[in-house]
Amino acid sequence: MYIVLLGAPGAGKGTQAAMLVEAMGLVQVASGDLFRKALQQETELGKTAKLYMEKGQLVPDEITIKMVLERLGEPDCKKGVILDGFPRNIKQAMALDKALDEQSEGIDKAVYIKVTEGELIKRLGGRWVCRNCQTSYHETENPPKVTGKCDRCGGELYQRDDDKPETVRKRLEVYFAETAPLIEYYTKAGKLLEVNGEGSAAEVNKRLLAALS
Repeated sequence: MYIVLLGAPGAGKGTQAAMLVEAMGLVQVASGDLFRKALQQETELGKTAKLYMEKGQLVPDEITIKMVLERLGEPDCKKGVILDGFPRNIKQAMALDKALDEQSEGIDKAVYIKVTEGELIKRLGGRWVCRNCQTSYHETENPPKVTGKCDRCGGELYQRDDDKPETVRKRLEVYFAETAPLIEYYTKAGKLLEVNGEGSAAEVNKRLLAALS
């Protein structure tokens, strides 16, 4: 089974993907995680991607498509995946459809997690991440027990460049311009499900599982 999660930065795609992995036994493939791994390992791909990510811009399609399709070709993805953060535009969606079609597979459902712009700005502007284990915190919604320190491993918390307030608005502008047309793309294909993404993670997950069932 192949499921695409759609939603703006801060909509909770990563959280919901992890919960769906547990509930459905599929593999989560997150383009953001793949990029961060490439950044940490300082690969050529990572260095190139960094230039775009720091400005709040999308990484060029050809780089993203190649990286994700390579991941989908790995053995653990054979039984199906939850795609988080990919595709981000029509070109990527068409490349994904073509690659899956060649394997006699296809996207089963695209789930749009809908959140208002005001809520997205509030969520993203307060996000902090552990340098060691990548656990995510929020200044108001999910603060650490000790300011600046990770509850899980004690690592230093930092704010990613793409979560700083000045970059957040740019990210949302890019998203709505380039990614929102995917909603129409999957609607026309008869594969779109829309879920209200506001409320607790558990509430959203309950709506998501109900929609998928």
